[in-house]
Amino acid sequence: MEIPSLNKQQEFTLASVTDLTSPDSSLSSSSVVATFSYVNEVNELRFQESDSSDGFSFDLSSTQLFKLGQLQFICVADSSGSAMEKSSFSRGVVIKFRDEKESKEFCDSFEECKKDSVKQGSSLPNGTVVSANKSKFDDKIEAASAKMYFHYYGQLLHQQNMLQDYVRTGTYHAAVMENRSDFSGRVVVDVGAGSGILSLFAALAGAKHVYAVEASEMAEYARKLIAGNPLLAERITVIKGKIEDIELPEKADVLISEPMGTLLVNERMLETYVIARDRFLSPNGKMFPTVGRIHMAPFADEFLFVEMANKALFWQQQNYYGVDLTPLYVSAHQGYFSQPVVDAFDPRLLVAPSMFHLIDFTKMTEEQFYEIDIPLKFTASVCTRIHGLACWFDVLFDGSTVQRWFTTAPGAPTTHWYQIRCVLSQPIHVMAGQEITGRLHLVAHSAQSYTINLTLSAKMWGPGANQGGILQTSSCKLDLKEPYYRMSQPQVYPTQEPPAQSQDIHIHSDDLEEVELLQQTANAQL
Repeated sequence: MEIPSLNKQQEFTLASVTDLTSPDSSLSSSSVVATFSYVNEVNELRFQESDSSDGFSFDLSSTQLFKLGQLQFICVADSSGSAMEKSSFSRGVVIKFRDEKESKEFCDSFEECKKDSVKQGSSLPNGTVVSANKSKFDDKIEAASAKMYFHYYGQLLHQQNMLQDYVRTGTYHAAVMENRSDFSGRVVVDVGAGSGILSLFAALAGAKHVYAVEASEMAEYARKLIAGNPLLAERITVIKGKIEDIELPEKADVLISEPMGTLLVNERMLETYVIARDRFLSPNGKMFPTVGRIHMAPFADEFLFVEMANKALFWQQQNYYGVDLTPLYVSAHQGYFSQPVVDAFDPRLLVAPSMFHLIDFTKMTEEQFYEIDIPLKFTASVCTRIHGLACWFDVLFDGSTVQRWFTTAPGAPTTHWYQIRCVLSQPIHVMAGQEITGRLHLVAHSAQSYTINLTLSAKMWGPGANQGGILQTSSCKLDLKEPYYRMSQPQVYPTQEPPAQSQDIHIHSDDLEEVELLQQTANAQL
């Protein structure tokens, strides 16, 4: 095969080359050169001193280049040695140029030669390169969704919104600083670094080096922020790219990330988090966060149900400027109830103690996130109408010194995730002590979210209930990608009594009469 762009060798003079895996073999003189060439059907980048035959080569099909500064770059590959001397470990070198003109020309040549070298189906130790411009991420996520996603997180105003979530940011800071022994002298990878705040926390805790990996344009802002903290900046490298695509010169001792979305799994970044684990984390390495839990409980909220049902009343008009809108009423009604509700709600709306589904980030595979099936079983604490399922999440930072939980539970300080509720268009009636069963089935889709299938059923109750079956059932299908952000607060509830407990705490029987009275009062007001 003939590669036109490499028929002629391209040679560049460098200021120095430092081999990260073997400092003793570093090159530093006025005659260090980098050469792009085509040798034995392999595109190579070779570094050597012009008056010596000693040096080392990279196979361009498995090599990537990252900018550290105007004159300094890092070059990493899946294999070291020339095409004739491949091994299975990564190699990295730091390249310094004499001026910006030479660095730009080198980068242009690198990109041109790499495009020629990457062929569809080229096997690499860390996966398969599909093509020069398409990665594993691109295969499962539609382009329009990815473009909007990275555009959103590339804006400072959205990063500010997350930074100003002091529960979120403060918990991460505490989890890192309370576990300095996990970070001090260690190599850290920040997965989806955003503004770089977690990378800076890791450096503050004494990390030996932090690789801040960010695919959006926020990477440039992260570089500016980190450069503005010079005492930490020398130990942080910002890499713009997707975890699925990039290479690193060394394994990580710690992964840190903020990969959680609404219902924990929205945006599908948890898959990227475990991909980073498989590709870059050393055996017995630490993950911050370590595990996550999705909590679920049935709820009763007449105000919310009526609010959602009333939205579709617009389509019941039979004479809207002379037009009958009623043919679209059923579709509109279904559309409103296909939106998960994101807001902060009073925990006293819960009508049964919650249960949770555990996701262990240290063990979960990428494929296990594609479909999550959770069987549901509750015991009603009150006689009421159940309007749906309320969900929230928490995560654990399992540090060597301190174990710290971070929660988005109702009644806890509100975060920018709030809570999420799946509302049934047909509520079900339950009596106190009646068993509620069902299924929460999450199916990932290419818009970086999930389709939610929820079913709740009330079983027979009272004498002879163990011989009976399902008394009534209701189900709904929702798109987690299209939530209803309900920032207006519902009916104000009395505050003189402590809120009913949720999560792992049982509701006391003394509180049940008050909850039932509140619900009866709400029904009377409708």
